[in-house]
Amino acid sequence: MTEPDEVRRLRERVSELETELAARRQQVTGELARRRFSWRAVVSALLITFACLLAPLSVTAVWASRQVSDTDRYLETVAPLADDPAVQRTISDAVSNAILDAVDFQSIATETLDAVAQQGVPPRVAANLHALSGPLVNGIENFVRSQVDKLVASPQFAAVWRQANETAHASLVNLLDGNQGGALSAQNDTVTLNLAPIIAEVKQRMVAGGFGLADKIPVVNKSIVLVQSDGVTKAQGLYRLLNTLGTWLPVIALVLLVSGVFVARDRRRALLKGSLGFAGAMLVLGVALTLARVFYLNALPSEVLSRDAGGVVFDTIVRFLRYGLRAVGVLALIVALAAYFTGPSNAAVQARAKLAGGIGSLRGRAEAAGLNTGRVGGWTFAHKRLLLIASVVGGALVLTLWSRPTVTVVVVTAVVVLFVVALIEFIGRPPVTAGGDPPSAPA
Repeated sequence: MTEPDEVRRLRERVSELETELAARRQQVTGELARRRFSWRAVVSALLITFACLLAPLSVTAVWASRQVSDTDRYLETVAPLADDPAVQRTISDAVSNAILDAVDFQSIATETLDAVAQQGVPPRVAANLHALSGPLVNGIENFVRSQVDKLVASPQFAAVWRQANETAHASLVNLLDGNQGGALSAQNDTVTLNLAPIIAEVKQRMVAGGFGLADKIPVVNKSIVLVQSDGVTKAQGLYRLLNTLGTWLPVIALVLLVSGVFVARDRRRALLKGSLGFAGAMLVLGVALTLARVFYLNALPSEVLSRDAGGVVFDTIVRFLRYGLRAVGVLALIVALAAYFTGPSNAAVQARAKLAGGIGSLRGRAEAAGLNTGRVGGWTFAHKRLLLIASVVGGALVLTLWSRPTVTVVVVTAVVVLFVVALIEFIGRPPVTAGGDPPSAPA
């Protein structure tokens, strides 16, 4: 074969290879395009996105239906307010002012001095009695305030506070439901608190304590403004919605997340992204609560509550909501870490290899010391996957059935599950083959 023929054949071969390469590139491009726009990826992304959007609403809905609507849990929520100095000072001032406004102590002092003057005292003394009217009234007012202060600061006030809040709780729910009447009412976007139940309790205890003038305190229907904002009506609508969906919204969010992970091509990566999305949603809810606190304090009349007392009230009311969002956020981060370290990245592979090597080395030392798991180890190794799944499911059930899981509960549960997983790896002794080498772990 001459050299020109060889060159021609080589050129034809090169042309064929270039054509095949171009076709292959086109095929790969098409496959990548189809994979990129796969319906599974789109549906998975939509489901996980909707789940992340519903996550903060779910936590808020559970708080609204369990913490606000339930009387016992509401009383548990507001109980610490009775011991807060800022709240005690505000309640003491409001109750004292209401009592002093309702009873004319000036007239009582004048009548008392006139009665004394008519008892045959010397004229000079009678002429000077009315000069004592001012100091006497001031003394009575100071005594009333001191008695109210002592009662509010005493351990017995916790019972008064609980009774007053138990009476007012039904009115609070009516308020949030949009109904009027009771201790709380909302009209023209203004929230007011009726002090009558608290004053009545204070009156009874003052009379029982020997302060007879307290018996002259009439029924006082005095109300104070707590919030004056157009957000009241909006809060009523949001509460009714969340209270209605409180049971189903978390279930819907979890079903959407699980469905999105199941539909995805790479379920581990979908779980990782979904968990991070849930953690981000909890962060957004935390920021929203911080902004709501600022708006609440700005709408709070300064003559009604100080900013310190208002901040304490807000923080106390929403503290279980904050506990819930923190618990969900930490749980989401733990799930995200688990999804990452079970993945194919170099860091994850090395971490798993080091963990398995460490457990294997510890098992080897135990066997060298005469500790052998025997048939239990072989059975554990053969059923390792089932046992690992059961451990994870058990931890999930603990968090699901726990009435109010906190961050501590979530972390401790995760640590216990991790310990059980490590224990399964340690006990699961691979059977030795004829060659003396243990087989690989079941996939």
